[in-house]
Amino acid sequence: MTVTRMLCLLTCCLALAAFEAPARDYRFADAHVHYLDFFQESEGMDALFAAMDAAGVEHVMLSGIPVAKKWHEDEPKRPRYYAGDDAGAYWYSATDVFVAAAVKALPADRRRRMHPFLTGFNPADKNADAHIRRMLELDPGLWQGIGEVFTRHDDLTALTYGDVPRANNEALRRVYHLAAEYDLPVLLHANITSKRERNPLYLPEIEEALRNHPHVRFIWAHAGTSMEIHRHQEKLEFLRPTLARLLEDYPNLYIDLSWTVLRPYLLDAKGRPDPRWVELVERYPERFMLGSDVVGSFGSLGELIHDFRPFLDALPAPVARRVARDNFLAILPARGSADQR
Repeated sequence: MTVTRMLCLLTCCLALAAFEAPARDYRFADAHVHYLDFFQESEGMDALFAAMDAAGVEHVMLSGIPVAKKWHEDEPKRPRYYAGDDAGAYWYSATDVFVAAAVKALPADRRRRMHPFLTGFNPADKNADAHIRRMLELDPGLWQGIGEVFTRHDDLTALTYGDVPRANNEALRRVYHLAAEYDLPVLLHANITSKRERNPLYLPEIEEALRNHPHVRFIWAHAGTSMEIHRHQEKLEFLRPTLARLLEDYPNLYIDLSWTVLRPYLLDAKGRPDPRWVELVERYPERFMLGSDVVGSFGSLGELIHDFRPFLDALPAPVARRVARDNFLAILPARGSADQR
């Protein structure tokens, strides 16, 4: 057999082995699930667990929605989403009561898979920390984080009654001190820019929070992106280098890679992983986590989580396992993560 034929045969064998290699069997933790929608309604726990079990999702972060959408007197049809019409939204604290009741009604084996976060407060109200403290004392040991905290949030910001919350305002500074006291991570929605500015317009707000509260573990929802931003700006070219700098400068920053980050950042138009993002996650293997960001209905949870598989497969297997599951559990307070390993 000639050398050329031997090389061809070896190449074919390697290609066949790669093709036949078994797919990685991931176990997932979903770091971004809303049990309720913008009308404070839900498909319920049975539907959520059915979606989780079908998708191999072992654990979820679970929160309500901190605002309720108003059905305005002049609107003939109830909107289906906060952006369905021009009616406003208002801060709604009972969302946490609904989540707590649903979680406490679960049997022990299911309850261990739920990691509830408090979200029912106005982030522009300096009474917010007092309210959160009361909720923590009302159900000791139940709550494992704070958020999703809505600050800069596309059109929802304009629709919500009251002052515009900022990630670095006085009310949230008080909340961050409380989070540090109780060792609670904070899931923060803070858009990095507006719909039309092609620069990190609002970055100083979240960077000040990171810098001034080093003992708080911040999870940045969607890495500061949103679908509404992408409708006006297909891709934020500054996002990846900005994240690289922030991750280097602030060890208390974690990134929620929920659906608005998947495309056009992690995967290109043909579904191929971007090697620059692969390298970034490899550089900070403990700082990224996945989230579906489903809102009150759970049929799409599995699809949204499994869409990340091509990106996970591009990572070294130990890093992929961390991103898929372990990083979220590791960020929880000790009582929420110790028995989940």
